[in-house]
Amino acid sequence: MTIPMTFSAEVAAARKAGTAIVALESTIITHGMPFPQNVETARIVEQDVRDNGATPATIAVMNGTLHIGLEADELDSLGQAQNVAKLSRADIAACIATGGNGATTVAATMIAAQLAGISVFATGGIGGVHRGAETSFDISADLHELAQTAVTVVAAGAKAILDLEKTFEVLETLGVPVIAYGQDALPAFWSATSDMPAPLRMDTAAQIAKAQIMRGAMGLAGGQLICNPIPADAQIPADVLAPVIAQALSEAEAQNVSAKQVTPFLLGRIFELTKGRSLTANIALVRNNACLGAQIAREMVAQSA
Repeated sequence: MTIPMTFSAEVAAARKAGTAIVALESTIITHGMPFPQNVETARIVEQDVRDNGATPATIAVMNGTLHIGLEADELDSLGQAQNVAKLSRADIAACIATGGNGATTVAATMIAAQLAGISVFATGGIGGVHRGAETSFDISADLHELAQTAVTVVAAGAKAILDLEKTFEVLETLGVPVIAYGQDALPAFWSATSDMPAPLRMDTAAQIAKAQIMRGAMGLAGGQLICNPIPADAQIPADVLAPVIAQALSEAEAQNVSAKQVTPFLLGRIFELTKGRSLTANIALVRNNACLGAQIAREMVAQSA
């Protein structure tokens, strides 16, 4: 069976030329913020990738076709679409098979990127182990995807609403390299640092690219997680966020919010409680990750030549 997959003109040209490409997810467009700010932000992030010498490939499923890169009109259409599915490993194939529309999470974007031969993916933060997972068993598919899909994921760590210690413990158990960029502590999404030491540290895009290429040469499955700290001038200190996150979690529990609705609910409440500061920080960290992702992608092309 042939996968219904199409490439934007820009991505097709980059593939033909053998130049660097960076995958970008689409849930930030459909589930992250309202129109037109979602589309405006997506275009800014795509331009950040271009400004750092790579081609952006925003990934989504539209009318049953897997799109690797979106044309301008397609991005506008996705940004205004209603009832778009939030796709992960469990449902991306079903969405394509039934002719549906879906935005890709970290796991689904990794799958699509690998299918398209893209080695680097820049996002905001990965999913992970939710607080209270010892009873809810709510653990993101992103963690297992990192263990089996050979894509380097650049993120500002795991989303701060999660149980960060358990999230990184699971990544260690799964054998996923967790690499802090330019510092010895792991970042915590909206906060540049945490009290968790980084298992690995690398200071250049060249080192990160070489590590992924070496994994492939050794036959090791999976990718690697690059934890890129949010710029200091855009961060929200962890002590400021802690009571906000606690309140949002308490409200989610009181309202019986569960499954795929937990993360959007929490992010929405934190946006309200921080009077929009969390979204401003989120945009800053996504842009920062896009810049580093492009640099890594360029190095991977150069070192693989």
